[in-house]
Amino acid sequence: MKKLKIAVIGAGSAYTPELIEGLINRKEILPVTDISLMDIDKRKLDIVGSLSKRMLDRGGLGCNFSITGNLDDALLDADFVFVQIRVGKLPARVLDEKIPLKYNLIGQETTGIGGFFKALRTIPVLMDISGKMRKLCPDAWMINFSNPSGICGQALLNYTETKMIGLCNGPIGMLNIPVWNLGFEKTDSEVEYIGLNHLGYVTSIINKNDGRDYLKDALNGDEEILNKLGGAQGHSKEIIKLAGGIPSSYLNYFYRPGYNLKKLLESKTSRGEDCIEIEERLLAMYQDANLYVKPEELSKRGGAMYSEIAVSLAESLWTDNKNIHIVNILNNGAVDFMENDDVIEIGATVGRDSAVPVSLKNPVSRHIKSMMRTVKTYERYTVEAALTGSRDDAIRALMSNPLIGDTDKAKACFEEMLEAHKDYLQIFYNGSN
Repeated sequence: MKKLKIAVIGAGSAYTPELIEGLINRKEILPVTDISLMDIDKRKLDIVGSLSKRMLDRGGLGCNFSITGNLDDALLDADFVFVQIRVGKLPARVLDEKIPLKYNLIGQETTGIGGFFKALRTIPVLMDISGKMRKLCPDAWMINFSNPSGICGQALLNYTETKMIGLCNGPIGMLNIPVWNLGFEKTDSEVEYIGLNHLGYVTSIINKNDGRDYLKDALNGDEEILNKLGGAQGHSKEIIKLAGGIPSSYLNYFYRPGYNLKKLLESKTSRGEDCIEIEERLLAMYQDANLYVKPEELSKRGGAMYSEIAVSLAESLWTDNKNIHIVNILNNGAVDFMENDDVIEIGATVGRDSAVPVSLKNPVSRHIKSMMRTVKTYERYTVEAALTGSRDDAIRALMSNPLIGDTDKAKACFEEMLEAHKDYLQIFYNGSN
Protein backbone atom coordinates (compact mmCIF):
# COMPACT_ATOMS: atom_id res chain seq x y z
CA MET A 1 0.00 0.00 0.00
CA LYS A 2 1.32 3.44 -0.94
CA LYS A 3 2.28 5.61 2.03
CA LEU A 4 0.14 8.67 2.74
CA LYS A 5 1.37 10.66 5.71
CA ILE A 6 -0.45 13.65 7.13
CA ALA A 7 1.25 16.04 9.55
CA VAL A 8 -0.81 18.51 11.56
CA ILE A 9 1.17 21.48 12.87
CA GLY A 10 -0.58 23.27 15.71
CA ALA A 11 -2.44 20.06 16.52
CA GLY A 12 -3.17 21.11 20.09
CA SER A 13 -5.90 23.29 18.62
CA ALA A 14 -9.43 22.50 19.69
CA TYR A 15 -10.24 22.32 15.96
CA THR A 16 -8.15 19.17 15.41
CA PRO A 17 -11.06 16.74 16.09
CA GLU A 18 -12.79 18.37 13.10
CA LEU A 19 -9.87 17.35 10.92
CA ILE A 20 -9.71 13.85 12.37
CA GLU A 21 -13.45 13.44 11.72
CA GLY A 22 -12.90 14.46 8.10
CA LEU A 23 -10.13 11.90 7.63
CA ILE A 24 -12.31 9.16 9.14
CA ASN A 25 -15.23 10.05 6.88
CA ARG A 26 -12.98 9.79 3.81
CA LYS A 27 -10.96 6.76 4.84
CA GLU A 28 -12.06 4.76 1.78
CA ILE A 29 -11.04 7.55 -0.61
CA LEU A 30 -8.02 9.01 1.16
CA PRO A 31 -6.03 5.98 2.38
CA VAL A 32 -4.03 7.57 5.21
CA THR A 33 -1.24 5.37 6.54
CA ASP A 34 0.41 7.82 8.97
CA ILE A 35 -0.79 10.75 11.08
CA SER A 36 1.57 12.90 13.12
CA LEU A 37 0.20 15.59 15.43
CA MET A 38 2.67 18.31 16.47
CA ASP A 39 2.38 21.24 18.87
CA ILE A 40 4.64 23.17 21.23
CA ASP A 41 1.90 23.14 23.91
CA LYS A 42 2.33 19.69 25.47
CA ARG A 43 -0.74 19.91 27.71
CA LYS A 44 -3.12 20.68 24.89
CA LEU A 45 -1.42 18.26 22.50
CA ASP A 46 -1.71 15.37 24.95
CA ILE A 47 -5.42 16.06 25.52
CA VAL A 48 -6.32 16.57 21.86
CA GLY A 49 -4.02 13.74 20.78
CA SER A 50 -5.70 11.26 23.11
CA LEU A 51 -9.17 12.14 21.82
CA SER A 52 -7.89 11.95 18.23
CA LYS A 53 -6.53 8.44 18.84
CA ARG A 54 -9.85 7.30 20.35
CA MET A 55 -11.71 8.77 17.37
CA LEU A 56 -9.42 7.02 14.88
CA ASP A 57 -9.74 3.68 16.66
CA ARG A 58 -13.53 3.93 16.89
CA GLY A 59 -13.75 5.16 13.28
CA GLY A 60 -11.72 2.24 11.95
CA LEU A 61 -8.95 4.29 10.41
CA GLY A 62 -6.06 1.99 11.13
CA CYS A 63 -2.85 3.96 10.66
CA ASN A 64 0.40 4.78 12.38
CA PHE A 65 -0.26 7.56 14.86
CA SER A 66 2.09 9.79 16.80
CA ILE A 67 2.10 13.01 18.79
CA THR A 68 5.26 15.06 19.10
CA GLY A 69 6.65 18.43 20.09
CA ASN A 70 9.37 18.12 17.46
CA LEU A 71 8.59 19.80 14.14
CA ASP A 72 11.19 17.83 12.21
CA ASP A 73 9.77 14.50 13.34
CA ALA A 74 6.27 15.50 12.29
CA LEU A 75 7.32 16.78 8.87
CA LEU A 76 9.62 13.91 7.89
CA ASP A 77 8.28 12.25 4.72
CA ALA A 78 4.86 13.92 5.00
CA ASP A 79 2.60 14.14 1.95
CA PHE A 80 0.26 16.78 3.37
CA VAL A 81 1.09 19.32 6.05
CA PHE A 82 -1.97 20.93 7.62
CA VAL A 83 -0.93 24.11 9.42
CA GLN A 84 -3.19 25.76 12.00
CA ILE A 85 -0.83 27.72 14.21
CA ARG A 86 -1.59 30.64 16.51
CA VAL A 87 1.64 32.39 17.44
CA GLY A 88 1.25 33.82 20.94
CA LYS A 89 -1.85 31.67 21.50
CA LEU A 90 -5.17 33.19 22.50
CA PRO A 91 -3.70 35.75 24.96
CA ALA A 92 -1.98 37.40 21.97
CA ARG A 93 -5.32 37.52 20.19
CA VAL A 94 -6.84 39.30 23.18
CA LEU A 95 -4.13 41.97 22.93
CA ASP A 96 -4.83 42.31 19.19
CA GLU A 97 -8.48 42.91 19.98
CA LYS A 98 -8.24 45.18 23.04
CA ILE A 99 -5.25 47.50 22.51
CA PRO A 100 -6.63 49.07 19.28
CA LEU A 101 -9.82 50.09 21.11
CA LYS A 102 -7.75 52.54 23.18
CA TYR A 103 -7.11 54.40 19.91
CA ASN A 104 -10.70 54.09 18.64
CA LEU A 105 -9.54 51.51 16.10
CA ILE A 106 -11.31 48.21 15.48
CA GLY A 107 -9.58 45.34 17.26
CA GLN A 108 -10.16 42.08 15.41
CA GLU A 109 -8.31 38.81 14.90
CA THR A 110 -7.68 39.05 11.15
CA THR A 111 -8.93 42.48 10.10
CA GLY A 112 -7.44 45.91 10.73
CA ILE A 113 -4.43 46.47 12.97
CA GLY A 114 -5.18 43.36 15.05
CA GLY A 115 -4.98 41.16 11.97
CA PHE A 116 -1.88 43.06 10.92
CA PHE A 117 -0.05 42.07 14.09
CA LYS A 118 -1.24 38.50 13.82
CA ALA A 119 0.31 38.43 10.35
CA LEU A 120 3.59 39.87 11.64
CA ARG A 121 3.82 37.10 14.25
CA THR A 122 2.67 34.28 11.99
CA ILE A 123 4.56 34.82 8.72
CA PRO A 124 8.09 34.22 10.11
CA VAL A 125 6.99 30.95 11.74
CA LEU A 126 5.34 29.76 8.52
CA MET A 127 8.52 30.62 6.63
CA ASP A 128 10.46 28.45 9.08
CA ILE A 129 8.04 25.56 8.60
CA SER A 130 8.35 26.00 4.83
CA GLY A 131 12.14 25.87 5.04
CA LYS A 132 12.02 22.63 7.00
CA MET A 133 9.55 21.15 4.54
CA ARG A 134 12.03 21.74 1.71
CA LYS A 135 14.48 19.46 3.52
CA LEU A 136 12.19 16.89 5.15
CA CYS A 137 9.23 16.55 2.77
CA PRO A 138 10.04 18.54 -0.41
CA ASP A 139 7.12 17.13 -2.39
CA ALA A 140 4.49 17.75 0.29
CA TRP A 141 1.61 20.18 0.02
CA MET A 142 1.14 22.72 2.79
CA ILE A 143 -2.54 23.36 3.41
CA ASN A 144 -2.64 26.46 5.57
CA PHE A 145 -5.54 27.43 7.79
CA SER A 146 -3.49 29.83 9.92
CA ASN A 147 -4.92 33.34 9.83
CA PRO A 148 -4.74 35.76 8.19
CA SER A 149 -4.69 33.11 5.49
CA GLY A 150 -4.47 35.41 2.46
CA ILE A 151 -1.57 37.50 3.77
CA CYS A 152 0.27 34.36 4.88
CA GLY A 153 -0.24 32.95 1.39
CA GLN A 154 1.07 36.18 -0.14
CA ALA A 155 4.32 35.60 1.74
CA LEU A 156 4.68 31.85 1.20
CA LEU A 157 3.80 31.79 -2.50
CA ASN A 158 6.09 34.68 -3.39
CA TYR A 159 9.08 34.03 -1.14
CA THR A 160 9.30 30.23 -0.93
CA GLU A 161 9.09 27.28 -3.30
CA THR A 162 6.70 25.35 -1.07
CA LYS A 163 3.60 23.94 -2.71
CA MET A 164 1.01 25.71 -0.64
CA ILE A 165 -2.73 26.42 -0.71
CA GLY A 166 -4.49 28.72 1.73
CA LEU A 167 -7.96 27.90 3.02
CA CYS A 168 -10.80 29.62 4.84
CA ASN A 169 -14.19 28.29 5.86
CA GLY A 170 -15.94 31.57 5.01
CA PRO A 171 -16.63 31.00 1.30
CA ILE A 172 -18.52 27.76 2.01
CA GLY A 173 -21.30 29.72 3.68
CA MET A 174 -21.42 32.17 0.79
CA LEU A 175 -21.92 29.36 -1.69
CA ASN A 176 -25.10 28.48 0.22
CA ILE A 177 -26.69 31.92 -0.28
CA PRO A 178 -28.85 30.64 -3.21
CA VAL A 179 -30.24 27.93 -0.90
CA TRP A 180 -30.70 30.07 2.20
CA ASN A 181 -31.96 33.26 0.57
CA LEU A 182 -33.49 32.24 -2.76
CA GLY A 183 -34.78 28.77 -1.92
CA PHE A 184 -32.85 27.00 -4.68
CA GLU A 185 -31.96 23.33 -4.46
CA LYS A 186 -28.30 22.93 -3.55
CA THR A 187 -27.32 21.53 -6.95
CA ASP A 188 -29.32 24.03 -9.01
CA SER A 189 -27.07 27.08 -8.77
CA GLU A 190 -23.73 28.17 -10.15
CA VAL A 191 -22.09 30.79 -7.93
CA GLU A 192 -19.13 32.92 -8.93
CA TYR A 193 -16.92 34.16 -6.09
CA ILE A 194 -13.90 36.47 -6.11
CA GLY A 195 -11.90 38.46 -3.61
CA LEU A 196 -9.17 38.31 -1.03
CA ASN A 197 -9.32 36.28 2.16
CA HIS A 198 -11.96 37.85 4.43
CA LEU A 199 -12.68 40.31 1.63
CA GLY A 200 -14.66 38.18 -0.79
CA TYR A 201 -17.77 38.73 -2.90
CA VAL A 202 -20.38 36.64 -4.65
CA THR A 203 -20.68 38.30 -8.07
CA SER A 204 -23.06 35.98 -9.88
CA ILE A 205 -25.82 33.48 -8.98
CA ILE A 206 -27.03 31.55 -12.01
CA ASN A 207 -29.89 29.08 -11.75
CA LYS A 208 -28.97 26.11 -13.93
CA ASN A 209 -32.61 25.36 -14.71
CA ASP A 210 -33.50 28.65 -16.35
CA GLY A 211 -30.04 30.12 -17.03
CA ARG A 212 -30.99 33.33 -15.27
CA ASP A 213 -28.43 35.32 -13.23
CA TYR A 214 -30.53 36.20 -10.20
CA LEU A 215 -27.91 38.43 -8.61
CA LYS A 216 -27.51 40.42 -11.82
CA ASP A 217 -31.26 40.89 -12.01
CA ALA A 218 -31.34 42.05 -8.38
CA LEU A 219 -28.59 44.59 -9.01
CA ASN A 220 -30.42 45.80 -12.12
CA GLY A 221 -33.61 46.61 -10.25
CA ASP A 222 -35.52 43.41 -9.46
CA GLU A 223 -36.66 44.43 -5.98
CA GLU A 224 -38.26 41.08 -5.17
CA ILE A 225 -34.95 39.24 -5.55
CA LEU A 226 -32.97 42.05 -3.91
CA ASN A 227 -35.26 41.89 -0.89
CA LYS A 228 -34.60 38.16 -0.57
CA LEU A 229 -30.86 38.69 -0.76
CA GLY A 230 -30.96 41.46 1.85
CA GLY A 231 -29.44 40.17 5.07
CA ALA A 232 -27.07 37.75 3.34
CA GLN A 233 -23.77 37.66 5.27
CA GLY A 234 -25.19 40.40 7.51
CA HIS A 235 -25.46 43.02 4.75
CA SER A 236 -28.46 45.16 3.87
CA LYS A 237 -29.87 45.10 0.36
CA GLU A 238 -28.56 48.67 -0.04
CA ILE A 239 -24.97 47.59 0.67
CA ILE A 240 -25.30 44.68 -1.77
CA LYS A 241 -26.59 46.99 -4.50
CA LEU A 242 -23.91 49.63 -3.91
CA ALA A 243 -21.09 47.08 -3.80
CA GLY A 244 -22.22 45.31 -6.96
CA GLY A 245 -22.11 41.91 -5.28
CA ILE A 246 -22.76 40.14 -1.99
CA PRO A 247 -19.85 40.87 0.36
CA SER A 248 -18.51 38.38 2.89
CA SER A 249 -19.43 38.94 6.52
CA TYR A 250 -16.00 40.40 7.35
CA LEU A 251 -16.72 43.34 5.07
CA ASN A 252 -19.16 44.55 7.70
CA TYR A 253 -16.08 45.95 9.43
CA PHE A 254 -15.26 47.99 6.31
CA TYR A 255 -18.76 49.14 5.43
CA ARG A 256 -19.94 49.89 8.99
CA PRO A 257 -16.80 50.62 11.00
CA GLY A 258 -18.50 53.08 13.35
CA TYR A 259 -21.23 50.62 14.26
CA ASN A 260 -18.77 47.77 14.80
CA LEU A 261 -16.33 49.89 16.80
CA LYS A 262 -19.19 50.92 19.10
CA LYS A 263 -20.15 47.27 19.63
CA LEU A 264 -16.58 46.32 20.48
CA LEU A 265 -16.18 49.24 22.89
CA GLU A 266 -19.41 48.31 24.69
CA SER A 267 -18.65 44.58 24.91
CA LYS A 268 -17.66 43.33 28.37
CA THR A 269 -15.27 40.75 26.91
CA SER A 270 -13.38 40.36 23.66
CA ARG A 271 -13.98 37.43 21.35
CA GLY A 272 -10.53 36.12 22.29
CA GLU A 273 -11.47 36.08 25.97
CA ASP A 274 -14.67 34.22 25.11
CA CYS A 275 -12.66 31.73 23.08
CA ILE A 276 -10.34 31.05 26.01
CA GLU A 277 -13.35 29.99 28.09
CA ILE A 278 -14.84 27.92 25.27
CA GLU A 279 -11.51 26.21 24.63
CA GLU A 280 -11.04 25.25 28.27
CA ARG A 281 -14.54 23.74 28.35
CA LEU A 282 -13.72 21.79 25.21
CA LEU A 283 -10.42 20.53 26.61
CA ALA A 284 -12.23 19.36 29.73
CA MET A 285 -14.69 17.44 27.54
CA TYR A 286 -11.87 15.99 25.44
CA GLN A 287 -10.36 14.37 28.56
CA ASP A 288 -13.41 12.15 29.01
CA ALA A 289 -12.09 8.66 28.20
CA ASN A 290 -15.57 7.70 26.99
CA LEU A 291 -15.66 10.44 24.35
CA TYR A 292 -15.02 9.05 20.86
CA VAL A 293 -16.57 11.74 18.65
CA LYS A 294 -16.30 15.48 18.09
CA PRO A 295 -18.53 17.21 20.69
CA GLU A 296 -21.28 19.57 19.57
CA GLU A 297 -19.76 22.27 21.78
CA LEU A 298 -17.00 22.66 19.18
CA SER A 299 -19.44 24.48 16.89
CA LYS A 300 -19.38 27.46 19.31
CA ARG A 301 -15.64 27.86 18.74
CA GLY A 302 -16.13 28.70 15.06
CA GLY A 303 -14.39 27.03 12.13
CA ALA A 304 -17.49 25.27 10.81
CA MET A 305 -16.85 22.99 7.84
CA TYR A 306 -13.10 23.02 8.53
CA SER A 307 -12.71 19.27 8.06
CA GLU A 308 -14.83 19.22 4.91
CA ILE A 309 -12.79 21.98 3.29
CA ALA A 310 -9.33 20.77 4.27
CA VAL A 311 -9.81 17.05 3.70
CA SER A 312 -11.76 17.43 0.46
CA LEU A 313 -8.92 19.60 -0.88
CA ALA A 314 -6.36 16.93 0.06
CA GLU A 315 -8.59 14.36 -1.63
CA SER A 316 -8.55 16.33 -4.90
CA LEU A 317 -4.76 16.73 -4.79
CA TRP A 318 -4.38 13.00 -4.10
CA THR A 319 -7.02 11.50 -6.41
CA ASP A 320 -6.97 13.98 -9.32
CA ASN A 321 -10.76 14.40 -9.21
CA LYS A 322 -10.58 17.95 -10.68
CA ASN A 323 -13.15 19.35 -8.26
CA ILE A 324 -13.44 23.11 -7.84
CA HIS A 325 -12.47 24.57 -4.46
CA ILE A 326 -12.36 28.20 -3.33
CA VAL A 327 -8.78 28.69 -2.24
CA ASN A 328 -6.08 31.30 -1.73
CA ILE A 329 -3.55 30.96 -4.55
CA LEU A 330 -1.55 33.08 -6.98
CA ASN A 331 -3.67 34.94 -9.52
CA ASN A 332 -1.46 33.97 -12.49
CA GLY A 333 -3.60 35.89 -14.96
CA ALA A 334 -6.99 34.58 -13.89
CA VAL A 335 -8.18 38.07 -12.89
CA ASP A 336 -7.05 40.83 -15.21
CA PHE A 337 -7.35 43.69 -12.71
CA MET A 338 -4.93 42.08 -10.23
CA GLU A 339 -1.21 41.36 -10.54
CA ASN A 340 -0.09 37.85 -11.45
CA ASP A 341 1.75 37.46 -8.14
CA ASP A 342 -1.20 38.63 -6.04
CA VAL A 343 -2.66 35.89 -3.88
CA ILE A 344 -6.43 35.99 -4.35
CA GLU A 345 -9.36 33.93 -3.09
CA ILE A 346 -10.99 32.30 -6.07
CA GLY A 347 -12.43 29.06 -7.39
CA ALA A 348 -9.73 26.70 -8.64
CA THR A 349 -9.74 23.36 -10.39
CA VAL A 350 -7.74 21.01 -8.17
CA GLY A 351 -6.24 17.79 -9.44
CA ARG A 352 -3.19 15.71 -8.73
CA ASP A 353 -0.48 18.07 -7.64
CA SER A 354 -2.11 21.18 -9.10
CA ALA A 355 -4.56 23.97 -8.37
CA VAL A 356 -5.46 26.18 -11.32
CA PRO A 357 -7.60 29.32 -10.81
CA VAL A 358 -10.76 29.44 -12.88
CA SER A 359 -11.05 32.62 -14.94
CA LEU A 360 -14.06 34.77 -14.17
CA LYS A 361 -17.04 34.55 -16.54
CA ASN A 362 -18.88 37.60 -15.27
CA PRO A 363 -17.93 41.27 -14.89
CA VAL A 364 -16.76 42.59 -11.52
CA SER A 365 -17.93 45.97 -10.28
CA ARG A 366 -15.53 48.89 -10.12
CA HIS A 367 -16.08 49.06 -6.37
CA ILE A 368 -15.01 45.44 -5.82
CA LYS A 369 -11.94 45.94 -7.99
CA SER A 370 -11.01 49.03 -5.98
CA MET A 371 -11.44 47.26 -2.64
CA MET A 372 -9.33 44.31 -3.73
CA ARG A 373 -6.52 46.47 -5.09
CA THR A 374 -6.47 48.74 -2.04
CA VAL A 375 -6.40 45.93 0.51
CA LYS A 376 -3.86 43.99 -1.55
CA THR A 377 -1.54 47.02 -1.27
CA TYR A 378 -1.94 46.76 2.51
CA GLU A 379 -1.21 43.03 2.38
CA ARG A 380 1.94 43.48 0.30
CA TYR A 381 3.35 46.07 2.70
CA THR A 382 2.47 43.78 5.61
CA VAL A 383 4.48 40.93 4.10
CA GLU A 384 7.46 43.22 3.53
CA ALA A 385 7.31 44.44 7.12
CA ALA A 386 7.03 40.90 8.49
CA LEU A 387 10.02 39.65 6.50
CA THR A 388 12.33 42.64 6.99
CA GLY A 389 11.27 44.31 10.24
CA SER A 390 10.83 47.61 8.42
CA ARG A 391 8.85 50.02 10.57
CA ASP A 392 8.35 52.25 7.53
CA ASP A 393 6.67 49.43 5.61
CA ALA A 394 4.62 48.61 8.67
CA ILE A 395 3.23 52.15 8.82
CA ARG A 396 2.74 52.19 5.05
CA ALA A 397 0.65 49.04 5.44
CA LEU A 398 -1.51 50.63 8.12
CA MET A 399 -1.89 53.84 6.09
CA SER A 400 -3.15 51.70 3.18
CA ASN A 401 -5.73 49.80 5.23
CA PRO A 402 -9.22 51.36 4.91
CA LEU A 403 -9.96 50.48 8.55
CA ILE A 404 -7.02 52.52 9.85
CA GLY A 405 -5.85 55.30 7.55
CA ASP A 406 -5.17 57.86 10.32
CA THR A 407 -1.38 57.93 10.47
CA ASP A 408 -1.18 59.43 13.96
CA LYS A 409 -3.40 56.71 15.42
CA ALA A 410 -1.62 54.04 13.39
CA LYS A 411 1.83 55.03 14.64
CA ALA A 412 0.81 55.30 18.28
CA CYS A 413 -1.11 52.02 18.28
CA PHE A 414 1.66 50.29 16.34
CA GLU A 415 4.27 51.21 18.95
CA GLU A 416 2.15 49.98 21.85
CA MET A 417 1.24 46.71 20.13
CA LEU A 418 4.82 46.16 19.01
CA GLU A 419 5.97 46.41 22.61
CA ALA A 420 3.16 44.10 23.76
CA HIS A 421 4.24 41.45 21.22
CA LYS A 422 7.96 42.15 21.53
CA ASP A 423 8.87 38.53 22.30
CA TYR A 424 7.60 37.46 18.85
CA LEU A 425 8.77 40.48 16.83
CA GLN A 426 12.45 40.88 17.59
CA ILE A 427 13.08 41.55 13.89
CA PHE A 428 11.71 45.08 14.43
CA TYR A 429 14.35 45.80 17.07
CA ASN A 430 17.43 45.09 14.94
CA GLY A 431 17.92 48.66 13.75
CA SER A 432 16.00 48.44 10.44
CA ASN A 433 13.74 51.35 9.53
